[in-house]
Amino acid sequence: MAAPISQNIVWHEGVSQEQREELTGQRGVTIWFTGLSASGKSTLACALELELLQRKKRAFRLDGDNVRFGLNKDLGFSPKDREENIRRVGEVAKLVASSCTATLTAFISPYLADRALARKIHEESKIPFLEVFVDAPLEEVEKRDPKGLYAKARAGIIKEFTGITAPYEAPERPELHIKTAETSIEQGVAVIVKYLEDNKFI
Repeated sequence: MAAPISQNIVWHEGVSQEQREELTGQRGVTIWFTGLSASGKSTLACALELELLQRKKRAFRLDGDNVRFGLNKDLGFSPKDREENIRRVGEVAKLVASSCTATLTAFISPYLADRALARKIHEESKIPFLEVFVDAPLEEVEKRDPKGLYAKARAGIIKEFTGITAPYEAPERPELHIKTAETSIEQGVAVIVKYLEDNKFI
């Protein structure tokens, strides 16, 4: 849902991205974790955030549940609301990453088109965007089911639930693919940190 653009607003330029990176000694990047509920997105993002902070790197996590307590508390879970949820998060992540912060987002974000929009928002501002597919089989996430959501979806209590009654469109070309049924959180963090180091993000 695009807001109307006022003719009375002007984009203000200030410190350039290059200056900011030089002065902070760090490049901004958004690391977008996507996957089914209970696949390990938030756990992995939390562990990565802590690892980066312990290395004295700027890092900040945007969590799917947490964002819905404030910024997106007016949105439900219909396809249209999910689209707007991801659009807003994409814009916020871009702003945080532009401050030379490793911005971690942990959202189911089930639709290819919505994640493509988040990537486009970053690309238009020349902010790097890394998609991390946190992959776990449906039977595995149902076994974990820490919030009891899959059981409620199977019982018909939750009407639209990703993986059961609503689709999840897996990434086609993610920068990283982490299979959490086969990989520990520590191993997953190590894979991401190596990617960030190899690409000079940290």
